[in-house]
Amino acid sequence: MDIEINRSDLAESRIVDLAPAELAEGQSRLRVDAFALTTNNVTYGVFGDMLRYWAVFPASEAPEVWGRIPTWGYADCVESRSADLAVGERIYGFMPMSEEFVVTPGRATERNFFDVAEHRHGLAGAYNSYQRVASDSLYRADREAHQMLLFPLFLTSFIIDDFSIDNEDFGAQQVVISSASAKTSIGAALLFNRRGVRAIGLTSAGNVEFVESLGVYDQVLTYGDVASIEQIPSLYIDIAGNQDVLFDVHTHLSGVLKHSMVVGNTNWSAETTANAAELPAPVPEFLFAPSQISKRTKQWGRDRFDAKLGEAWSAYADWADDWITFEKFTGAEDVLDAWEKVRSGSLDPAAGYICSMNTH
Repeated sequence: MDIEINRSDLAESRIVDLAPAELAEGQSRLRVDAFALTTNNVTYGVFGDMLRYWAVFPASEAPEVWGRIPTWGYADCVESRSADLAVGERIYGFMPMSEEFVVTPGRATERNFFDVAEHRHGLAGAYNSYQRVASDSLYRADREAHQMLLFPLFLTSFIIDDFSIDNEDFGAQQVVISSASAKTSIGAALLFNRRGVRAIGLTSAGNVEFVESLGVYDQVLTYGDVASIEQIPSLYIDIAGNQDVLFDVHTHLSGVLKHSMVVGNTNWSAETTANAAELPAPVPEFLFAPSQISKRTKQWGRDRFDAKLGEAWSAYADWADDWITFEKFTGAEDVLDAWEKVRSGSLDPAAGYICSMNTH
């Protein structure tokens, strides 16, 4: 059973229940145990064509119209015709909102393997790689929910901060972060805060109290208060994707905005009156996390990269226990309900959604 989303209208979904396909030689079947739903998954849908997220898990029928949005989660191998993956192995990585899916393991090591299926050729390696739980140095059985929900978002937070460090913060004296209640934003703000960079969070009026309670932003403003931002050299990190807010920030900080970083699109359905052609400089630039990961892995080596990330992740996960609550959704209808809450923006910022299509 799969949940498929209309590629051009994320509000439209369908449940598809087809008989499992026979495995070909070299393939393995993974039963999805659980996965997380966050605003990150909405971003995957919004940028699905540009960044080929729709290619990861093609729809069963009419793949030009429908697609399966990737999530991060855990699965167990229940059938295998591949020497690179044994029945009973538990893995972590990209998976669909489905009961099960098929991979073609390759480029395998003791630590991980890649899905080398033809339809996944050309995708960023981070999205084709599956971690074997048995050899994952970051794995803790009591932290699976954290790993599914927070780690992919924190990895982006870590890369936001590292990319900024790599560019000497673009000469900015402060960083302005939209969608300040989003978990990616929270992680980035924590990292900026811990190295003494002034962080300003922009959020909706209803989330101000929660965002302030986190203690990682030096100032929290509503989207209507952009004009209150101090006009000093600034870096803008756009998690919300709201073009009117982008325009307001660029206009208010015109002449002192050093870099405009596009990371996400949590406010993907918002109507806009802004004219992109009139946007004051600088031109917003999309941050593609896998590119920075690849750069740092080559510079530092994989072990050093993993060590730096692991240290930051461990501290973040411990801190997150102070404010996050995990909620579970089981079965296709419940998972669709969770998806709609995330898609529509009605997700409680202090909540984390852990889902499973399997009811047995």
